[in-house]
Amino acid sequence: MGRGHMPIGRRERAKQAKRERIMTAARELFAEHGVSGLTTQQIAHRADVAIGTLYLYASTKAELLIMVQNEKFAAAIDSGLAAANAAVGQGVLEPVIALIRPVVECVREHIENGRTYLHELVFGDPAEPYRQAGLALAGRLEDGITGLLTRDEYIDAADAATLARVITAIIHISTTATAYLHRSDEAVLADIRDQIHATLAPHGMTTRSTSQPSNPLERGHVMSAHYDVVVLGAGLSGYVAAIRVAQLSKNIQSGSPAVRTTDSRKPCP
Repeated sequence: MGRGHMPIGRRERAKQAKRERIMTAARELFAEHGVSGLTTQQIAHRADVAIGTLYLYASTKAELLIMVQNEKFAAAIDSGLAAANAAVGQGVLEPVIALIRPVVECVREHIENGRTYLHELVFGDPAEPYRQAGLALAGRLEDGITGLLTRDEYIDAADAATLARVITAIIHISTTATAYLHRSDEAVLADIRDQIHATLAPHGMTTRSTSQPSNPLERGHVMSAHYDVVVLGAGLSGYVAAIRVAQLSKNIQSGSPAVRTTDSRKPCP
């Protein structure tokens, strides 16, 4: 006798059908009224199940919301990962933005529902199955960002993971803070872009492609810019010399970024 999949029994088919009706009803009603504007009884009524039956699938309205939002969140991450892969070679910032764009749009599709969903994932019981699934999706998003950052040869996996966690925190605050609710998706994304740019800037990864060096002096490339003075090394003597030249308003390229100034072309006395 073959070992193929056994056909699903009538009882299991009935359970699946009820779950699909509940999910459809919850999806429609959350979209129409928001999480605060309806009751579990309304969802049960539209799904044509008893309230006790509904509680067999989700014990609270919050769990029903998480069930619905998990599906949307998963689809948004899939879409973002595909967009990020298509942006390979455009540096680090553009692929990261491509990944998070559909996630931001998903969370803000219905702002109340999105805010409540993220709040429940962060502050709810992590052992509850639907929250576990949602947290796994959040981890998948974070891992996706980490993977994009590690494509840059000048950042290691540990730093990439830390930066990815910072970026997901930026996304969370920017999409849920009450002060930002009036903003459009594009305005929120622009703000997130600025914050990520500032986060990645110290690593020199925001705009260059993965094949470009972060510092021409460090990578042995010829400098095309003009410099009146170059200070090599940031020891005691080099640091004092760089500060003195900076006081004389010279254009400096130094191993210490703290002593860079603009070029005023003033003659050195």
